[in-house]
Amino acid sequence: MPGLQVLDLETARMVESVCDAIVPGSARVQPAVYIDALLARMDDGTRAAVLDAFSTLAGADLAEHARTPGFLHVRALAIEAFYSDFVAPGVDATGAWAEIDFNTPQATRLAKDWSYLGIS
Repeated sequence: MPGLQVLDLETARMVESVCDAIVPGSARVQPAVYIDALLARMDDGTRAAVLDAFSTLAGADLAEHARTPGFLHVRALAIEAFYSDFVAPGVDATGAWAEIDFNTPQATRLAKDWSYLGIS
């Protein structure tokens, strides 16, 4: 995973495994790259809380955490990372929009640009 701004490789893999547990199949687009870019724009306290939530959920029974604030935050990030149709640069995978057949005329004309997150 090139270009990570906050996460080291081991933590990025952990983030990805949690994302894939919440949104099955999402690991193929490398959601950790998207989440890393968001983490880079968070204040230190929020970033630490999010990383702690990911660590808590890694390998855990997600049902036991389903109503916790940490789970809800991580779930929102996992869903956003996948269903925004993000695919990490250099990854040969289709995004979520193709999978869910989201192909309205306006959606098909969108040129997705993740540079505002520092991803190119």
